[in-house]
Amino acid sequence: MKILEDSGCHNKELSILFTNDEHIAELNRLFLKRDRPTNVLAFPMEGGPESGPQTPMIGDIVISLDAAERDAEETGEDVDRTINRLLIHGFLHLLGYDHERSEADARKMERETERLLDLIEC
Repeated sequence: MKILEDSGCHNKELSILFTNDEHIAELNRLFLKRDRPTNVLAFPMEGGPESGPQTPMIGDIVISLDAAERDAEETGEDVDRTINRLLIHGFLHLLGYDHERSEADARKMERETERLLDLIEC
C-alpha cells in the first residue's frame, strides 16, 4: 500500500473493517464512550505494554460505509475518494496525528491527508 511505504511503515500491516452505522456506533460506545455512530475509528496497536509481543500490525481502522455514503453526498465527492479519505484519516490517527488537539494540528493533518490522497490517486 502506497501510504504505508510513503510513511516509512515498510513491512507493516493494517486491519481494515468496513461496516455500518449500527456496528461502528457500538464500537464507539464500547471503546470511546461516545454514544453515536461516526465515519471512522482508529485503534493503534502501539502504546501498549512494552512486554507485549512484537507485531508488524500498526492497528485497526473501522469505516462506516453508511457514513461514507452520506459524507460523499454532502461534499459531492465520489464515494471511493471519500472512503480513501477516511482510510487515510484513520491511518494518520494511528501514526499519532490528532486534529482535536489544536487548529494547527487539524491543518497539519488535513494537509497530510490531501498529500496522501494525491499519492494514491495518481
